[in-house]
Amino acid sequence: MIPDARQLWRGEGAVVADRVLNGAIIHADISYGYEEYLEIVDRFYADDIEIGSDTSSYSLRGKERLKAALRNILAPIHMMAEIAGLEVSMSESPIPGDSADVQHSEWSLELIGVSGRRVKATWSVCRRWKESLVVDEYHYDFNQVGEPLSIDDLHVAVAGDVGMLTAS
Repeated sequence: MIPDARQLWRGEGAVVADRVLNGAIIHADISYGYEEYLEIVDRFYADDIEIGSDTSSYSLRGKERLKAALRNILAPIHMMAEIAGLEVSMSESPIPGDSADVQHSEWSLELIGVSGRRVKATWSVCRRWKESLVVDEYHYDFNQVGEPLSIDDLHVAVAGDVGMLTAS
């Protein structure tokens, strides 16, 4: 169960709320589905959240638009993890800052195919909190190590595979 950010805020502020949010993201298991990530958005993000990055001039505004964007990203990852053998690993570490209402953290996402090939993405996140909710989130310092995985790195049955043949 994901704690309610409003309860965490009382007396603890953004530092603890950010740690709990990050822990919820880390412990959600994409192989079971992506719905838990949408619940995290509902509990921790303001309705008028604004998300931006240093790789795009485009800014995403609003909780519902954030959830739609997450569905587009997470649904294929979930399917590859559930049926094609993709391993997904995330980690996070806080970055000390000067403001209690602004929290920074470093993130790492590693995708490992059944072939053993891997790709790792790292980035940093800055969140501004107000009254127990994230009101602004900015992603920066993106890096990628390794080439994108291909169909050869996943366990995907295609027409003609011996494993698909059954006795009649």
